[in-house]
Amino acid sequence: MNHKDLDVWKRGMDLVEEIYKVTSSFPSSEIYGLTNQLRRASVSIPSNIAEGAARKGDKELLYFINVAIGSVSEIETQLLIAVRLKYIKGDNTIFESAAEVRKLLLGFRNYLNKKE
Repeated sequence: MNHKDLDVWKRGMDLVEEIYKVTSSFPSSEIYGLTNQLRRASVSIPSNIAEGAARKGDKELLYFINVAIGSVSEIETQLLIAVRLKYIKGDNTIFESAAEVRKLLLGFRNYLNKKE
């Protein structure tokens, strides 16, 4: 399976770009804090999809999909922190993007679970 053909991987890559754009406006004091955390969590999503797809079977792929789902949860929490700190507004479209990636990951996980 080529991870580059997966819609979930493509959308994860889009989310990385969005996170980088959003965090570029964060205060410089956050470069090693929230900015770094959000960026690392976002990069983790397509990276884990790619690593899982390169493994030998669906069981291993499922593990990495679950890790990617965890990263989306981190992002959602960190974005809410950014709202509380007034770095972004609560109506920012980044929340919709993260929710879409979560939905795609959950759908992919359900598909893989049914295959077993």
